[in-house]
This record gives sequence, structure tokens and C-alpha cells, in this order.
Amino acid sequence: MRVAIIQSNYLPWRGYFDLIGSADLFVVYDDVQFTKNDWRNRNLVKTQHGLQWLTVPVRHRALSQRICETEIEYVRDWRHNHRRTIAESYARARHTDAVLDILDAAFAEKPVTISELNIRTLTAFGRYLGIHTPVRLSSELGITGDRITRLMEVLRRVGATTYISGPRGRGYLDERCFRDAGIVLEYKSYVYRPYPQLWGAYQAAVSIVDLIANCGADARCLITSEAPNEVAVA
Repeated sequence: MRVAIIQSNYLPWRGYFDLIGSADLFVVYDDVQFTKNDWRNRNLVKTQHGLQWLTVPVRHRALSQRICETEIEYVRDWRHNHRRTIAESYARARHTDAVLDILDAAFAEKPVTISELNIRTLTAFGRYLGIHTPVRLSSELGITGDRITRLMEVLRRVGATTYISGPRGRGYLDERCFRDAGIVLEYKSYVYRPYPQLWGAYQAAVSIVDLIANCGADARCLITSEAPNEVAVA
């Protein structure tokens, strides 16, 4: 069982979907601290004026507030603003309607928390990309402890034989824990071909919205890294 675990992002980049697609089970870390000014509730799109953030306003009441507790603020119509920005910025792209259809469906039911919205959009975009990896929430497992203890217990609970970590995991993962648990540890590779984009020089770190609007169904062939993962613990 190949398992990937990561916090949810709003309209994440293609590497996020590559990570999901390379796993047999994807666990959304939703019961950890919500971080302000991070990918949890915002992402980048290209416009004729340069890169622009699309930010979902949230109610941040406490530093210890978890992602699954972070409510979306609907005082202003951010959904309309995000849709308009995408429609205008990608009006010349061939597949913008596909993006807008997915967003319209995701926005329609007015998700309460940022976690709900992110899961709704990532599964919808995932289906479009041909990714059908099952998704679970860490909050469903009720696990406590420090970062590594919790991670290892999640992997044990779901029956992981391989853990696929993002490359930043090198900075904090204790590889001995994986050897002791008999779990293979891989670090994800993020090496992708450029694709045709609007508005100037190619930008890699943008939302999946950009890839699908420009490439449509061909995006399915562009979300797999061209370099293999690094196996740190076999």
C-alpha cells in the first residue's frame, strides 16, 4: 500500500496531483495547525498583469486552530471574484470552460471550512485528470502526539508499506523510524515539462487551473514527473 500524506491546498499545482496519483491512498492532514498566508487557502494564477493570488478569506481565531476547524468567510463574494479572475485571465485559453464547470460545482454547495472546499476541488480536478486515488482525512483517525509519532501511527493505521514524502521531508523525517517499522520511504520527484501558457514567460509554480485551461485533457499526460522518486529507505 503506497500512501501519501499532505495538508490540503487551495487549487494546488500539478505536483500535488502527481503525488496523489502516485499513491494507492491519499491522506489529507486536516487536524494540524492552520498556517496563515500559506497554500491552505490561496494559490497563484497567471494574468496579463503577472501572477495573482486567489485567496479564500477565512476566520482565523487562534494560533492553535486546526485546518478542519478553519471556517470560510462569505461576507464578500470571493467565489464570484475568483471565477471572474479565471474567466478573464484565461479567456484566450481553449479549455477554460472545463475549469469553470468544476469550480461552479464546487462552489455551489458553499463549503463551511477550507478543508471541505479543498477536498471538494481536489477530488473534482483529480477526476478530470483521471486520478481516482481514495482520500481519507487524518481527523477521522483521532491520532495525537508529535509530528513523527503521528505520521508513523497514521501509516500503521492505514496499512502503509511505502510512504511517499514531499522533498521537504528530508529536513525532519527520521529515516530510522521507517526502517524499524519496515516501511519503504520515497521522496517525491517534481520534474515536469513546460507547457504552452498565456502571458509571457513560463511559470511552473501556478495552480492546476493554469494547466487545465491551457491544455485540457492533455494535462493528464503532463502531471507525471520525468524523474523517479528517490528511495531513501528500501
